[in-house]
Amino acid sequence: MSEGCTHDCSTCSQKCSEEKKDLRLPQNEYSNVKKVIGVVSGKGGVGKSTVTSMLAVAAQVKGFQAAVLDADVTGPSIPKAFGIHDRAEGSEQGLFPSDTKLGVRIMSVNLLLDQEDAPVVWRGPVISGVINQFWQEVMWGDVDYMFVDMPPGTGDVPLTVFQGLPLDGIIIVTTPQDLVTLIVKKAYNMAKLMNIPVLGIVENMSYFECPDCHKKHEIFGESKIDEIAKELEVPVLAKLPIDPKTASLVDKGAVELADTKIFEGIIDALEK
Repeated sequence: MSEGCTHDCSTCSQKCSEEKKDLRLPQNEYSNVKKVIGVVSGKGGVGKSTVTSMLAVAAQVKGFQAAVLDADVTGPSIPKAFGIHDRAEGSEQGLFPSDTKLGVRIMSVNLLLDQEDAPVVWRGPVISGVINQFWQEVMWGDVDYMFVDMPPGTGDVPLTVFQGLPLDGIIIVTTPQDLVTLIVKKAYNMAKLMNIPVLGIVENMSYFECPDCHKKHEIFGESKIDEIAKELEVPVLAKLPIDPKTASLVDKGAVELADTKIFEGIIDALEK
């Protein structure tokens, strides 16, 4: 089986047997995850983990059972956003995900370390193995939406997730800088190469709204996301403002107290 397998046998010269064509890993008997959505970005610092957390909270608020698989193994931030600091527990059957106050189920390498600030100095194959274990050995239970928070770029981890997990699609998170075109297209092209649907784009830090006069200021320059989305034929799911309140809640581990109205709209769009 080729390492770069896209699951599309019509474009492949490999002579794989029928039972080996699909590299996607099965769930364990204690998991029933209905939809798996990857949250990706072409570069760091765009607020991808915050968007992932807010999507999970919004889904939970709307009555779905949400979960977050933190695939950003070397830079995990999901537990901190939800204020979870206790180590995950398990049994002979597998690991239990940690539950947030609203009931979102999460699993992250930070929940397995002796110290939260301990560095994860692992090579790619080990990191990929951990992500596969999170999918196969964590007893997720019944989950309507699982959001996979991935590290930036197009390296080992995105490849592992794209190949090994039954993704229903990805959401690309970006910001308004001029570099956005290249960033979005890299993530888009990787998804297309792997035959993964691109569900839409979320532009974070799109503008700042003055609390006094309510005028919108484009701090990072004029947005080009509509033109890019039209070119790629994918929808813009949301343009998110710079929100100091949300940032403060994330820092305090209280992301579940943030306003999720915009993100509930994204969940509605995903349901269509």
